[in-house]
Amino acid sequence: MVNLEWYRTFKAIYKTGTLTGAADSLFISQPGVSLHLSSLEAYVGYKLFDRTGRKMIPTERGKVLFNAVSEPIGRLEDVEKNFQKSTEKLTPTISVGMCFETFQTTLEQYVSTLPFNLIISFGQYPEMLDQLDKGILDLIITPKKGVSPNIEHEAFSSEQIILVGGKNVDTESFQEVVHKGAEHIEEWLKQEKWYGTTGDMEHLFQFWIMNFGHKPNFRPNYIVPNLNSIIRCLKGGTGLAVVPDFLCKNEIENGDLKLIWEGEKKLENTLYFGCRKKTNYQSEIDHIKGLFRKVMSKKDHVAQL
Repeated sequence: MVNLEWYRTFKAIYKTGTLTGAADSLFISQPGVSLHLSSLEAYVGYKLFDRTGRKMIPTERGKVLFNAVSEPIGRLEDVEKNFQKSTEKLTPTISVGMCFETFQTTLEQYVSTLPFNLIISFGQYPEMLDQLDKGILDLIITPKKGVSPNIEHEAFSSEQIILVGGKNVDTESFQEVVHKGAEHIEEWLKQEKWYGTTGDMEHLFQFWIMNFGHKPNFRPNYIVPNLNSIIRCLKGGTGLAVVPDFLCKNEIENGDLKLIWEGEKKLENTLYFGCRKKTNYQSEIDHIKGLFRKVMSKKDHVAQL
């Protein structure tokens, strides 16, 4: 079924004559405009524009389609404007992407206090960057920067990736091998039980490569849904895992978990706010950014940038 946003984008291209002009008028990215146009052309089965330099010249079929949809789309836009005046303007909806664990430890506690509607999306960072660029998401929290010129990244904090274990792990025997070199450390670690997640094993891979020069040549013994699940499982007393420090600060302070090793070199990730340079929701985005800074400022181990 055709997406009505394709028609709105088609009308904007027809009116402005360029993909950039259409993107500016709709407050979405140029790749998003191109995607809408190509999807509509595939749906109707013919070209709607001839691309001449930077100009988009409507074909004869494009002119016919514009005449057919321009007035109905205009009426729908009028309805939308009237609707926004009564509801959307008072209660805008913001779509935010981040990992599940970040949401649970930061924004979740403030959701009920937000003066606007919120849609939280979980996914892999490349996917979220793409959705931000296309206008599907309004803000993302990410340790990875994209390359799109339509997106700006603002560093606001950092996380350290550490090796933690249950309170019953024999850390004395580990300290005995720490000074013997990487080969002995790796052999000791491989004898322990390990936890991992079903999706992202990047933390473990990065930590292992930085300290031993290669990816781990073993699979975790227990695969659980997410990093917070790992923390809860480790509180049972045994096992090891590589996790961001902010997820387990309280458990380490309470003695439920042990900080086993920070590595020969500390592995740190910078955390960024990612948002489009042009947005209708700047005040709402700034509100969410403020909440993140508030949470991070309470975590002494997180370096403020």
